[in-house]
Amino acid sequence: MEIIINGIGDLPRAAAEFLAAIGDRRIVALRGKMGAGKTTLVAELMRQLRMDDEASSPTFAIANEYHSSETGQTVYHFDFYRLESSAEAYDIGIEDYWDSGNLCLMEWTENIEDILADETLFVDIEELPDGSRRISMQ
Repeated sequence: MEIIINGIGDLPRAAAEFLAAIGDRRIVALRGKMGAGKTTLVAELMRQLRMDDEASSPTFAIANEYHSSETGQTVYHFDFYRLESSAEAYDIGIEDYWDSGNLCLMEWTENIEDILADETLFVDIEELPDGSRRISMQ
């Protein structure tokens, strides 16, 4: 499946389509070059899921946890850019997050690819020549 985002104003529609497309999938690897829009997409997803806090990049924290007092839902957002090995992901308890049943949105999974759960949904975000973005799911 593909979703095209024709600009920042188109992001709410694309995020709604994204949430519908992932369905019950809970472990999602967001892949794309620096600046492709991974964190921007996550921020819009958190708005649509009515999380209490605004999403931000977890580059230095590695993991951000978002809660919705309205729905009771919890979402985890990871950025593995700074990890040097899969062992570091185990050190933060990645398996506990995956086993929680909560949505886990992960950036820079290339750094931990050898330990990703079998049920991981791979999502590629690509900037097109006209500045739009293409989201492809595998």
